[in-house]
Amino acid sequence: MAKSQQTYSKIEKEKARAKKREEKQKKKEARKAESGGGGIPMAYVDAYGNLTDTPPDPADKIKVDAEDIVLGVPKKEEGEEEDPVRRGKVSFYDSSKGFGFIIDAENNEKYFCHVSGLLDDIMENDKVEYELERGMKGMNAVKVKKV
Repeated sequence: MAKSQQTYSKIEKEKARAKKREEKQKKKEARKAESGGGGIPMAYVDAYGNLTDTPPDPADKIKVDAEDIVLGVPKKEEGEEEDPVRRGKVSFYDSSKGFGFIIDAENNEKYFCHVSGLLDDIMENDKVEYELERGMKGMNAVKVKKV
């Protein structure tokens, strides 16, 4: 009995795969030889955060104890309490729409102000006192009253 055509086809495909693998390996070796050994050059970071090509000196290494690392926000000291009442000036207010903006006197930040957060009626250029509250789009001025 003769071998089937399918067996011959399988053998030919396997030969082609082996030849392809061999060519790929030769190309890889040629690229390695061209680049002079290949590989990624090493880069080190010195004590000042600069990249260098020389490894750092182990004698310059600073030892840090895990107990010395503090996670979180530092606690405020007793005399450091911040006053929640802030001062500012109304830069824009539309009474028909019920909103406006207040510019802080200290840091010149603009804060949104809604009619629901007003204690007194305000107009543009009025000096006001207010407190800040986090809103959906940032900080909002609430408990706004004229000074």
